[in-house]
Amino acid sequence: MKRTIAVIAAGGLVLAGAGVAEAAAPPALGLVAASRTVTAERYVDGDDVYLSFNLGLHVIAGKDAFVVKAKRTGYDKPIVAHRGVVRKGKRTWVKLPAGTVKDFSGLRDFTTITISDAKGKAVVTYRTAFCGNSAESARTRPNAPATNPYPTGCGGQNPFTLGAVWGVQAGWNAAVIDQPRSATVLRSLPAGKYTATATVNPRYRELFGIPAKNATAKVAVNVVEVKPEVEKSLAGGHEAHGQVADRLPEFRAAASRPTVLRAAPKSGPKPDLRSLPAWGIALSREDGRWYVNFGATVWNAGSSPLVVDGFRRTGTDLMDAYQYFFDAGGKQVGSRPAGTMEWDDREGHKHWHFTDFAQYTLLKSDKKLAVRSGKEAFCLANTDAVDYTIAGAKWRPENTSLETSCGANTVVAVREVLDIGNGDTYSQDRPGQSFDVTGLPNGVYWIQVKANPVNRLAELSTGNNTALRKIVLGGTAARRTLTVPPVHGIKG
Repeated sequence: MKRTIAVIAAGGLVLAGAGVAEAAAPPALGLVAASRTVTAERYVDGDDVYLSFNLGLHVIAGKDAFVVKAKRTGYDKPIVAHRGVVRKGKRTWVKLPAGTVKDFSGLRDFTTITISDAKGKAVVTYRTAFCGNSAESARTRPNAPATNPYPTGCGGQNPFTLGAVWGVQAGWNAAVIDQPRSATVLRSLPAGKYTATATVNPRYRELFGIPAKNATAKVAVNVVEVKPEVEKSLAGGHEAHGQVADRLPEFRAAASRPTVLRAAPKSGPKPDLRSLPAWGIALSREDGRWYVNFGATVWNAGSSPLVVDGFRRTGTDLMDAYQYFFDAGGKQVGSRPAGTMEWDDREGHKHWHFTDFAQYTLLKSDKKLAVRSGKEAFCLANTDAVDYTIAGAKWRPENTSLETSCGANTVVAVREVLDIGNGDTYSQDRPGQSFDVTGLPNGVYWIQVKANPVNRLAELSTGNNTALRKIVLGGTAARRTLTVPPVHGIKG
């Protein structure tokens, strides 16, 4: 996307090359546009019309960081959000009104964006949410804190997310969502010149003490026609190649095999592996056979990260794995054997798998085994933010995909980590990993996700390692059907 960058004054905050200069004490939050003018690219592909743009809208926090915690205590409970308010140097938590947060995408209807034509007539109006977490945030004034502790994404991609933390560091910016929920909203905009006006809605101006002059930003939008281009991309997700771990110091295993403890420490911090209900469940047919595909998430709700190092048996594609333990200050206190890691040389893998991390089975209505998934080994990665409100949660994990963990076949050791508050999701959508239900009769079944199935890993509790999700198979051999009842209203 082409963009013309300019410097503007918006809402009393002045963007400058060195940061934001404060003529007076900044408001709690201020809305600014980074550019006077942006270019939006419109292209037609058959019956589809696409409009690609970035309005360059940002919220800047004032003297104190802007922080919101959102959490539900169960899937049958509403999400409750609290804002952190600094009073006399101490942060207290104030409950936000009901309805402010409906899901984990952010503050509901935070911004109204109106796009007007050259005559000033409004042609499109829509609202967007705001969470504050932004991967491209930066400090906007010289005296702002040097680092930003808040997550880089809003979270909530997993339907069974339990808690989220959203924040804008003091003196830092956070991008504002500027796309409507439905892309069809923008189809009516032909090539031409427009003005986009973004406004923080009155409810939030009052809640957060945002002056009206700091709550609106305008951007000139030049919509141009372009020809569609074929884009090539590499497949990502949890089956992408991981070749970077050996270059990240924090994910390097120890140089030599550790001194082994006789037993795991009886007290002190430990991980606590928990399974979420299976989600993204769908039926597919391949080579005349029917498969149930699903996503499975195991997350760490404990007081310590799960850290597993593998040490290669020279000249083989096998490693001996060890789980590490830490004291309350984060100092390593020892390790215990935790099975093995094996090299997976198949296309779409090409990394080291830790065995016995989880197990997936399809159970009959009486909870007896029907089908077992062929997935038995895993590369650990922090793919999902499940609950960032728990103590010690790692808000900015480094190994978030297989591109940042799991190692290459040239390494002699590898470290795999599942941080506190984070989950590891695998999508079982391949024959051998998904459930082959071709020969199963119609009826009720249960997808069971079980963490630490043979108890190789020491954790705080093993009583919460299993989750069940009900499904119903129907139809005929030629046309099977699948029904997935929601979990307390969550379709997932």
